[in-house]
Amino acid sequence: MATQKQPEVESKPTGISSIPADPTPDQLPVSGEAELDILTGEGEVKDKVTDTNDTEKEEETDKPSATMSRLVKRVKKGEKELTHLENIEKDAPHMKEIDLIPIQEPFSYVRISLNTQTNEYIYNIIEPNLTSREKRHHEFVVETMNRVTSYDEDLMVDPKVRNERLSDNLTNDFENIINDYGLDLSEEAIGKIHYYIIRDYVGYSKIDVIMNDPAVEDISCDGPNIPVFIYHRELGSVKTNVVYENDEDLDGFVVSIAQRCGRTITVAEPVLDATLPDGSRINETLGHEITTRGSSYTIRKFSSDPLTMVDLVRFNTLSEEMAAHLWLTCQYGESIISAGGTASGKTSTMNSIALFIPPACKVISIEDTREINLPHENWIAGLTRGSASAEGEGGIDMYDLLRAALRQRPEYVLVGEVRGKETMTMFQAMATGHTTYSTMHADSVQSIVYRLENPPISIPRVLLSALNLVLIHSQLRVKDKRVRRITELVEIIGIEPMTLEIVTNKVFQWEPGTDTFHYTGHSKLHEKIMELEDMTAEEVLREVRRRANIIRWMDKHDIRNFRDVTQIVAEYYENKDMIINEVYQDLGIAVEEEETDEEEVLSDENDEEMEEDDLDIDIDIDINAEGEPDVHE
Repeated sequence: MATQKQPEVESKPTGISSIPADPTPDQLPVSGEAELDILTGEGEVKDKVTDTNDTEKEEETDKPSATMSRLVKRVKKGEKELTHLENIEKDAPHMKEIDLIPIQEPFSYVRISLNTQTNEYIYNIIEPNLTSREKRHHEFVVETMNRVTSYDEDLMVDPKVRNERLSDNLTNDFENIINDYGLDLSEEAIGKIHYYIIRDYVGYSKIDVIMNDPAVEDISCDGPNIPVFIYHRELGSVKTNVVYENDEDLDGFVVSIAQRCGRTITVAEPVLDATLPDGSRINETLGHEITTRGSSYTIRKFSSDPLTMVDLVRFNTLSEEMAAHLWLTCQYGESIISAGGTASGKTSTMNSIALFIPPACKVISIEDTREINLPHENWIAGLTRGSASAEGEGGIDMYDLLRAALRQRPEYVLVGEVRGKETMTMFQAMATGHTTYSTMHADSVQSIVYRLENPPISIPRVLLSALNLVLIHSQLRVKDKRVRRITELVEIIGIEPMTLEIVTNKVFQWEPGTDTFHYTGHSKLHEKIMELEDMTAEEVLREVRRRANIIRWMDKHDIRNFRDVTQIVAEYYENKDMIINEVYQDLGIAVEEEETDEEEVLSDENDEEMEEDDLDIDIDIDINAEGEPDVHE
């Protein structure tokens, strides 16, 4: 097998080391004094760099100038217009601008446009253009930083702390280089060069704008000279204007991302599955041997602000009544499996359900790659670990984490996608009273049962009765738009003792014709609540209605942040009447009206049942009309 040359990755500064006031020859640019003359705009190095006898000037050089600091602050606040936003419809009449989104004003924007000829959406990243002179300055600053900036190990402890401190340190280094070398730069040039330094060293280089766009879920690069594609929350799969020009450019990025994850990717081991510091999942390949078009990567972004039930209702993934039902399901300890295809919203739904967990309960989550994000303080977030040796020793998988979790007396256990021996342990946890949520790739209850009962999982059917609820997710097209829907909400009632068939009850079902959700009229959960709380059927229905109205009220007031939603839920657990009165007053609903409406509905249901009974009696009379009247009720 032919061996490929390992790509060399340019070292990135990760700390701060100030440029000396009087640089030695080995600290000057490689291109020599001539390059420095071009950059400063003068025929000699400025006095404040060369004059070491002037104490006052030395002190000025040792710290960034006040003017320089103000300039950086100004451009960071967006006081300067640094990015030209041209009118694309004027230059290309077939292109129609759909949206222009600021990402980091005044530097970066995203323009979403529609090609009316091909009916194709384009995701364009707009960043500042550097003139040829600004490019030379930028190259000189980067070259100097790489040569003199030292590594600070403390910056790698916490990603958030690292980014903040690294940005400040790079800004100080940038200021020192400008002052020490006397670079002649305008305010606009300083702002643009500073933007690219932070973008490349702290951010994700060419895709940094995409990584900072909350509407983007996935990023996919298939090779050099191929446009990067994204999965947009509203538009689906969309092509971008980001292209890696050659193998060296893309290989270097793949290797640097692996290093940022604390891992390595080489020609000998050219496939890597890892987690970025911000929690995003990445799978990447290196070279042409595994992927013939060249290196590739796919990033599934981790949202620091996860979706909540309010978001899912707003997207029509489910109805308010379904969300209220899931709220009760969570409160009363029902175990749930969210099933569906890839990118159908399984994990998002599981995370949003977990926000209904009472705040004091102990929660343990177990995942291969970090996706779950909860505001609960009493939460242990478990993450698997790969082996550190060639023999496979030292690895911690989901089975190990789940066994350890059950010894910690959790009230709720959240397990990422199950596919192996950990599934048996998870169902044993369900059977012993632990409320468990998990995800699985399947498109129906029958598919779930088939996967669970056959290798490599092989769970006995008797254990399946420990599962209470199954959510079926689908990614569909509704009115030429790709959407996610929970098409079925199915309860597992139990197992028929004679035939060993699994008895199910479909509580909610999606109606494709109207894109709405239909309640079938019966739920085992309602019966459980009636027994535990000594409530009537009318009172349970009223509770479902109230919680649905609370979710509707949060949607009305745009209360969708996961911390805010959790706070409202916690307040409802503590003071139900206060929250109900506030919500109903705002929505213009009187509690008496709600009760009257429910009584009318129940009265209609009772009338229907009486009509059915009368019909049965009439049939019996007709059947026995030839003999003596014999009516059996």
